[in-house]
Order: sequence, then structure tokens, then C-alpha cells
Amino acid sequence: MEPRSLIGVSSDTTDWRRVATPNDRERLRGWRQAWIAALAKASASANAGTLTADPLLFDPDRALPGATPPPGAYRCRVFKLGANGTAMRNVTTYPEVDCHVTRDGAVSSLYKVSGPQRPVGLLFPESSSRAVFLGTMVIGDETRPLNYGQDVNRDLAGYVERIGEQRWRLVLPRPRFESLLDVVEIVPAPR
Repeated sequence: MEPRSLIGVSSDTTDWRRVATPNDRERLRGWRQAWIAALAKASASANAGTLTADPLLFDPDRALPGATPPPGAYRCRVFKLGANGTAMRNVTTYPEVDCHVTRDGAVSSLYKVSGPQRPVGLLFPESSSRAVFLGTMVIGDETRPLNYGQDVNRDLAGYVERIGEQRWRLVLPRPRFESLLDVVEIVPAPR
């Protein structure tokens, strides 16, 4: 899988605003509202213990310097918060899966290797404590991502933040499927 082909930008392009679709710029502007709405639903659910068991992961204001994980193999675990429709719970936790971070110039790529829904995209520097993720969702047995901007229902935009020692998260506000907010925990894979 070649994440860079999602967008077709050169490795020296670091301004995510030149790449993001208008819809994704709007999603990024509304990240806090999405997070607060998702937390309200999740906190009132039968699975609210997931939030209290890991307060650093679910603290919207937690962002430490070193936003972009270094290249390497990682384990990613997805938490879907705030049901978007009636078919989902307000807290859904998926098992850890393999994911990778690679680097090409000033821009890194992040991609989930397995699972039924696999975010694939680029990490653009935003500040010392935040990187912008722009990408797309690979679904089911698909082997290649759609080009970013090709399908508004598959485009993803979010933020990557470091929340602890060797621990990051990808926050995806208002993904099109199932939830109001996806939080993807990212930790180094065991060696």
C-alpha cells in the first residue's frame, strides 16, 4: 500500500491547507464540538468505564510536544465514541492491529495494516504538539486506498497528538461511518 499516492503531493509539501478539501477543513475546525458531543454520549452509556479507565487517551486537551510518531511499526486500537445512528453503541472498542508510520521528506504517512476499516493518510506538521492527518478509509478486502478527495464519504481528517511516553493518538472528528469521533491509540509494536 502506498499512502503517498492518496494525495499525490510532493515530499516537500507541508501545508495541509493546500491539500485539504473544504469538507475536511470544516471537520478540523469543528473537532472540539465533535469531541464534546461524543464524550457526552459515551459518558452516559453503559460502557462509560472505558473513558474513566484511560483518562489521558480521552482528554481533548492532552497534547504534548512531539506530535508525529517516528517511523516504525506500531499497534493501533480504535475507539468509536458517540453513536452516529441507531446501529452502533456509544462506545465501541476494537482490538489492537498493526499499523505503520513511514517518512518521506517533511511529511509522514500513517496506515493501519489490517481490520475492516483502515485509515491511510499523510501527517502534516501543524505545531510541536499537533500534526494534521489527511487521508481516506480503506474498507474490507480493498487493497488500495481511494485518492483523497475522490469520495467525501471515505475522506478522513484529524489530528495526531502525543499523549504520553511512546504513546500517541489519532483523533478523527465526524468520520462518515458509525461514530461522532474516532480515537485511535498508537503505541510502538513489541519487538
